[in-house]
Amino acid sequence: MSDQTEKERRYEKGFPVSWDQFHRDARALAWRLAEKGPFSAVLAITRGGLVPAAIVARELNMREIETIGIASYDFDRQGELRLIKEAAGKYLRDGGRGILVVDDLVDTGKTLAFVRDMLPEAHFACVYAKPAGVELVDTFITEVSQDTWIYLPWDMALQFAPPIRAGGE
Repeated sequence: MSDQTEKERRYEKGFPVSWDQFHRDARALAWRLAEKGPFSAVLAITRGGLVPAAIVARELNMREIETIGIASYDFDRQGELRLIKEAAGKYLRDGGRGILVVDDLVDTGKTLAFVRDMLPEAHFACVYAKPAGVELVDTFITEVSQDTWIYLPWDMALQFAPPIRAGGE
């Protein structure tokens, strides 16, 4: 077996997202959500959901923000889901009715399915969605192919990037 990481084997394309683009996309998500509310609170799925939840909460003029911690990714491979921080009980009442759950993206859908089991009445929103998880999210902005790795701005550093078609191919 080669030394390729799971990410290299599974993802053929890259989709780099700048801070500016992420902010625009998260604001676009807020525009869509403004028509769907009102919501009583935002529940961010950590860590990826923290940034879009803050932007959405600001744009919807919401002050009540809670988190739920689900771990599934190391930097380069997906593992088993682990609940590392529960949401406060008041957010779990009534199946999450009136709660807006926010994450950065839905990939396989495992994380959203895990949280949706706890909050079946909540509204689930992500900035980016892949086909395997798109049915688990109620509102999203951009669909990206399943074989694409989304490089979010908080995971990136400035460095040289070769042309897509290096060498004139």
